[in-house]
Amino acid sequence: MDEHSYAVIMAGGGGTRLWPVSRKNQPKQLLPLLGKETLFQSTVNRLVELFPSQRILVVTVEDQMHQMQNQVPDIPVENYLIETSPRGTASAVGLAAAVLKKRDPDAVMAVLPSDHFIRNQDLFHYLLRAAFDIARRNYLVMLGITPLSASTAYGYIQQGEPLKGEFNYPVYRVKGFKEKPNEKTAHEFLRSGGYSWNSGMFVWQVGTILSEIEKQMPALSSALVEISSAWGTPKQNEVLRAHWRTLKSETIDYGIMERAENVAVLPASGLGWNDVGSWDTLFDVLFPDMTGNVAVNAQHLALETNNTLVYGTDNERLIVTIGLDDTVVVDAGDVLLICKSDQAQKVRDVVEHLKKHRQEKYL
Repeated sequence: MDEHSYAVIMAGGGGTRLWPVSRKNQPKQLLPLLGKETLFQSTVNRLVELFPSQRILVVTVEDQMHQMQNQVPDIPVENYLIETSPRGTASAVGLAAAVLKKRDPDAVMAVLPSDHFIRNQDLFHYLLRAAFDIARRNYLVMLGITPLSASTAYGYIQQGEPLKGEFNYPVYRVKGFKEKPNEKTAHEFLRSGGYSWNSGMFVWQVGTILSEIEKQMPALSSALVEISSAWGTPKQNEVLRAHWRTLKSETIDYGIMERAENVAVLPASGLGWNDVGSWDTLFDVLFPDMTGNVAVNAQHLALETNNTLVYGTDNERLIVTIGLDDTVVVDAGDVLLICKSDQAQKVRDVVEHLKKHRQEKYL
């Protein structure tokens, strides 16, 4: 990658579907869910081969920044962009683009979530290089994931015709975006081909994305102009706070991508990608034993137990299961979660219930 290439890690989320281990003060990206490294450390480590730490930026909230600095001390403190309150990915991406444009008007940025698992890192690097090449031709580039199943957990990208020109990887115009489908529609997408899961990974020139923001989200664009002009001055944080609180919360997908021109997708297969979005996804990432069981951070005695995940926070703690199939057991010390694997997505409903009933100590 050349000196105008940057990576922007989106790291401000809460990871509510991995409750009760993922909490407000310890969200999933700061936890070693899959091994010794935290998800944030793994994200940075697969980028350093392409980007020096000086060209890696992190968009997060203040409470998480200090933990991230402790986990990855090589990223300069000025490369942390602090959201004063959650305003969706459109605002977060816009802030990073505006700051980068002031630093380097020729910057090209990759937007990458902090909580993904990618097994095939060589292919990931190859895809990123290809995406940067396409982005320099004024395209907004999305990395899609060739579906492995009729998943209802992801939005889908519909491929159009192949882009004209010589590229190092098959690349297509984006014909349309489909929201998370029901099961019947997901099976239709899978059968028809030509659809990718929306991975939430993007590459574009900062000038290109800022032009789209100006066109489609003028209020955000005006705020970014003011924030950018104050960036690096004593008024930086004051101006950021003042404008940030006025912004509407919106995702980059709905706010920009669905109506943008010149959107391209690289559909990736063989990447070994997973968004580690809920407890059942760990079955796809970690290696189960002969009976399909997975045990993490716990001693698991499994009697007549199959296809069950046991997740603990103490390697000395013994968890015994008898006669369980297709179950998730999560022992977080002060909370014990037990659910069927196919109900794991509903953990988010539990979090909403706890918020509603002001049981903050469990959040």
